[in-house]
Amino acid sequence: MLLDFLIDYAWVVWVSLILIFLVIEVFTLDFTFLMLALGSVAGLATSFTPLNFWVQIVIAAVVSVLLIFAVRPPLLRRLHRDDDPALSNIDALLGQHGTVATDFVGANGYVKLSNGETWTSRLTDATSDHRLQTGDRVVVVSIDGATAVVEPAERTAP
Repeated sequence: MLLDFLIDYAWVVWVSLILIFLVIEVFTLDFTFLMLALGSVAGLATSFTPLNFWVQIVIAAVVSVLLIFAVRPPLLRRLHRDDDPALSNIDALLGQHGTVATDFVGANGYVKLSNGETWTSRLTDATSDHRLQTGDRVVVVSIDGATAVVEPAERTAP
C-alpha cells in the first residue's frame, strides 16, 4: 500500500522534501539544506522517469553529497569573504596594554586599558608578588569573568 503510494506519488514526496529543506535553510543559512533541496530536485526530476523509487533516492543522495562537498565550500568562502576581521569581546582584550588606575592592594586593583575601559584586575599567579602602582604599564593575559588578569608589561616583552 505505502509502496504503491510512493510509486504513484513520488513527486509529492520530493516536492515536500524540497520545501522542508528550503524552510530549514532559511533558518540555518549554512547551505547544507540548500544542497539537500537541490538533491531532492534531482530526485524529483527522476520521478518523472520510469526509474524505481529506490533509484530516485540513491540519485538524490549522490547529487546532495556531491553538492555538499563540491559547491558548498566555495559558496561559504564567497559569503564570508568580506567578513570584518576585527576581534571582538574577550578576543579583543587579550594582549591589550593598559595603565594601572589605582595602586594594587595585594594582587588586585584597577587598570585602564588602551581602549579606554577601566577593569577590575588581578595579577597572574606567576607575577602576584609584584607591586604595581598607579601609572605602571600592564598587559592583559586573560579574562576571568569580569576581571582582567594582567601582568607587568615589561615581563611580556621578548
